[in-house]
Amino acid sequence: MATFFFCGIGGIGMSAIALYLKKNGHRVIGSDRSFDNRQHNAVHETLLKNGIQLVPQDGSGVTPDINVFVVSSAIEESIPDVKKAKDLGLKIIKRAEVLADIFHMHKGIAVGGTSGKTTVTAMIGHILYVLKKSPTMINGGIGLNTYHKEDKSNLIYGQGELCVIEADESDGSIALYNPYISVLTNISLDHKPIEETLPLFSDFLNRAEKGGVINKDCPYSAQLNLTHANIVSFSVTGQEATISPQHIQYDDTGISFQLQGKTYHLPFIGKHNLENALTAICACLHIEISVEESIFALQSFLGTKRRLQTIGSVNNITVIDDYAHNPEKIKAALQALQLHKGRIFVVYQPHGFAPLRMMKDNLITLLKNQLDSRTFWIMNDVFYAGGTVVRNISSNDVIAPVSQSNQQAFYIPTRQETLQFLIHHVQPTDRIVVMGARDDTLSDFAQTILTTLS
Repeated sequence: MATFFFCGIGGIGMSAIALYLKKNGHRVIGSDRSFDNRQHNAVHETLLKNGIQLVPQDGSGVTPDINVFVVSSAIEESIPDVKKAKDLGLKIIKRAEVLADIFHMHKGIAVGGTSGKTTVTAMIGHILYVLKKSPTMINGGIGLNTYHKEDKSNLIYGQGELCVIEADESDGSIALYNPYISVLTNISLDHKPIEETLPLFSDFLNRAEKGGVINKDCPYSAQLNLTHANIVSFSVTGQEATISPQHIQYDDTGISFQLQGKTYHLPFIGKHNLENALTAICACLHIEISVEESIFALQSFLGTKRRLQTIGSVNNITVIDDYAHNPEKIKAALQALQLHKGRIFVVYQPHGFAPLRMMKDNLITLLKNQLDSRTFWIMNDVFYAGGTVVRNISSNDVIAPVSQSNQQAFYIPTRQETLQFLIHHVQPTDRIVVMGARDDTLSDFAQTILTTLS
């Protein structure tokens, strides 16, 4: 048994690994400034419930008996815990390195790509769980299903040989994993320029032991330098692929289609969720799970937190929480939302100044094309987590050109002003969507909206 200390244990990626190690018999301690600020949430409660010791992030909990001190790529060296660990000469490693060690103890299924990673990872984990493969799953988002009589979490702790993880390309950690199966959801502009991600994803697919999965509808898939002989693919637009469903119908109850001579229905909305499901199905083909078995298992999949998650309804007005933050994800969310009748009010908070600078033009083009007469787009000020980041772009730099094209787009800097706008404009049958990434308080704001409307 070893003692692990997680600095920033409240992070979604950190918490799942901490829980896994605790369930594997290790002693786990952690600190997080959000807990120090009394921002207790479901992750905090799950950690405590599983016997993980939480300490203040002031260095006091860092002691010489700690075997491994774990940090994420987002942790600053100025944090007292990190300073104390260095002073004590503790072994300090990154979160992704710990995850890689766990992953390589199994036949690993790694899910990479720009969009859909969390949902696809959760879908694969769910399929394997339902089909009694006893998988381990370590995900970057909270699932809405309950496994092993546990609270909803981003971990399935199994005893089988398979392990499913979400592999992140934004910090380059995807290069640490040597998968049994490499799964690539899609490629679009997000954290890195396309020319930087293509070699990363090509290598990711080529080094898989068993095989890989690609999306033939993604135009950048054709630019991958693939040398692996066992690549399974899918398409929903009729491209030549291993799996290509026909007669696809989308509505607000789910998705119907024909595949391999049979008619199926999935209880999810939107084209992006069909793509997510097909990605998971293709991955499972590599381990001899049939299309029919996978679709059967997915009937009971409830989704993941902050992926078009309904928070509640009041006065026939529905409030939804969503993680979409780049043009590709925003487009997918809007297309799914627009399947329903009624008006949509989207409150979007950009997740950083550098990402907004990179995706500004694509976001403007998307909004000009995707907004319609019943979709209202509200942008708050850019999320600022502190530090020396260059703040030379504003949400209004997106809103101004979009609103000039006669779209219903509004720059409303603060949440309080947004609340007042919503109170004066929403009406029964409307839906309000809080959208954005990185800022955990976005979910709190969605709840505030619901409470205010009631």
